[in-house]
Amino acid sequence: MDKAMVQTTLKIINPVADGAADQADAERHPAAKRPKTLDGKRIGLYWNGKNNGDIALRMVQDKLAKRFKNVTFNFIVGENGGITRYASPAQLDMMKQEIDVCIATTADCGSCTSWLIRDMCELERRGIATVGYTAEVFDEDAHFSCKTFGVPEACPVIVPQTFTNRTEPELQKLVDDSFEKVIEGLTKDREAMAALPQFEHVVIGQAPELDYDGLDQLDAWDNMTTDFIKRGWSDGMPLVPPTPEKVAAMIKASGRPGDEVVGKFAPGFGIGTVSKIAANAVMAGCKPAAMPVIMAMMDCALDASIGLRTWAMSTGPQFPLVLVSGAITKEIGMNSGVCALGPGSISQVNVSIGRALRLIMMNVGHSYPGVSDMDTIGSAGKFSACVAENEARNPWKPYRVEQGFDASESTVTINVPYGQTEFFDFHNSDAEKLIENFATVTSNACASPNSGMWLIKKGGPRDSGYPFNGLFQNLIMMCPEHAQVFADAGWSTDDIKMKLYKQSKMPFGKLMLNKPQDLFTTLHPKMTWLLDRPETEVPVYNGPECFDIIVVGGDAGRSLFFIGGTHSVTKAIRRV
Repeated sequence: MDKAMVQTTLKIINPVADGAADQADAERHPAAKRPKTLDGKRIGLYWNGKNNGDIALRMVQDKLAKRFKNVTFNFIVGENGGITRYASPAQLDMMKQEIDVCIATTADCGSCTSWLIRDMCELERRGIATVGYTAEVFDEDAHFSCKTFGVPEACPVIVPQTFTNRTEPELQKLVDDSFEKVIEGLTKDREAMAALPQFEHVVIGQAPELDYDGLDQLDAWDNMTTDFIKRGWSDGMPLVPPTPEKVAAMIKASGRPGDEVVGKFAPGFGIGTVSKIAANAVMAGCKPAAMPVIMAMMDCALDASIGLRTWAMSTGPQFPLVLVSGAITKEIGMNSGVCALGPGSISQVNVSIGRALRLIMMNVGHSYPGVSDMDTIGSAGKFSACVAENEARNPWKPYRVEQGFDASESTVTINVPYGQTEFFDFHNSDAEKLIENFATVTSNACASPNSGMWLIKKGGPRDSGYPFNGLFQNLIMMCPEHAQVFADAGWSTDDIKMKLYKQSKMPFGKLMLNKPQDLFTTLHPKMTWLLDRPETEVPVYNGPECFDIIVVGGDAGRSLFFIGGTHSVTKAIRRV
């Protein structure tokens, strides 16, 4: 804008956090020394469980065996996880002793890119030259992860397409066309980068405060909004300017210093100060009264067991669903009844809290759509998903009490589903028939990766940052009318969960349709008889604990089933 036309300046707090990897004291490791030839080498073929990656590795093995002399191969499957698997520390140490170089597959979704690159960087740190097949669409994502995990010179091998859903001739062409890049990546030393790579499509790192000029305050705000969209800092909707005054009020409401570091937020390990969290909460439309809820929400998101990095980067439509229970819901004006998930003025507090989490994930955690959030299609739930428990209509103990907290406390819970569908039933007042109807929804094969995941999943430590080591808890937002039917029959929430578990069954063959058979046979060698009896019905879920229930909403028999992506993490709200 021509300076002569400037009538006013809008000053705001920069909401974008610095990344830990960009700090001067960040831990950084060089790539491993490369051998000049692969002759006589012990070659690791590492598969992270992603579909068709094992087939591609066998094709690479055939080509290497023809090209080099006296090579030996060690086929290794990531020890922990489900379809996306990762190596345990013991496995990584074993590979250090048993292989010289490694070829890894496959980085062809957002979260599996992050985890495969993590494993590659761990191997590079141990002195093992490693390459990892990465689909072109995840190129920027992969290099971002290399920097995040401290080995920016690690070597993704970029191929034009994903390995998933490919025929064997298509896989063979991808392997053939990239073979020389694999050899080069394993035998040519990686030069140290003069400067760390940065996002190509998002601007990170600016002054603590930003100025926007305009003909008036509205024009200046419009210029801010346009610039935020250009930089990638916006969720696509108009934002409240995070002015110093508004941010200061939010910080004061937190009861903590603005420069206090709450945590490093995945996937970019952005340094999340109270000030950065407050700025994004202001942009979302939150008022200071909501700040204690937002800070407890941060505690949930930073809990290692919920695996923020995985679902923040996934190609799946996972979104954080926020549940608030306790007296604070009424104090700050949250909606627990009709349209509790929005939209509308009656749910403004709910919507702004949910929106704040998304903006914090983006601008503090650097989970930016199309860059590090690689969701195949996306979800409207990613804009905002936040409700309050309808405690007045709950015939059982309050949700927070069932989670182990005192009734006098208020709590925040985050569950991260893949999507939602309705439990529609206006007809049944018989609890047995109502649960039978519910089970027609919970019995599914491909609504999310959690359906039948127990067939191929091996859990690891819950503090690893990988969410699938815990339970997949399918959240049920039960409307008051359905809750009352069950309560009148004398059923507890535990009774409902057990009934759903027992009735959620499917033929084994159908449940395995979208799963690699090798993972099943490796994990359950004594159950391979099911391969010859695909009609045998098996449970869809691990157990009744795979369901979580909270009473929400108004009248009419419409409950919601949220298809599980993580377990529920609950934290107490700390009052100022």
